[in-house]
Amino acid sequence: MKIFISIALLAILLPAMSYAEDVHKHKEHVKASGVEALSPDLRNLLSEEMKALQDGMMSIIPAYVSGNWGEIETTAEKIKSSYILKQSLTESEVKELHSVLPSEFIEKDQRFHYLAGMLEHAAKIKTRINKFLFFQND
Repeated sequence: MKIFISIALLAILLPAMSYAEDVHKHKEHVKASGVEALSPDLRNLLSEEMKALQDGMMSIIPAYVSGNWGEIETTAEKIKSSYILKQSLTESEVKELHSVLPSEFIEKDQRFHYLAGMLEHAAKIKTRINKFLFFQND
């Protein structure tokens, strides 16, 4: 009976062990994609930019609520100009970004920075209007 149980356990465990080994080997051969495939330096730069963008976006909300259009203008300009592809990257880093990151990511990032520029423009106009109205009321 002990031999039968040992053989049964062995019959169950061997395929399971083999499966786990195959899964591990498969994960080694799966090519990283997107941000994971970037070089560590470029990935860190992108991560820093995303953190800075998040901080900037979070600062716009209280500025908007308080009507501080000058701060919104300044923040939007920083967001617009922080665009990673416009920074001083080497030619190989730019090629790496374009070859590794999905085109949808790059398009959405470009659109985001474009909209930040539009926000900057709108805040600038709002600031001028407010100054004009302030002087008119004097």
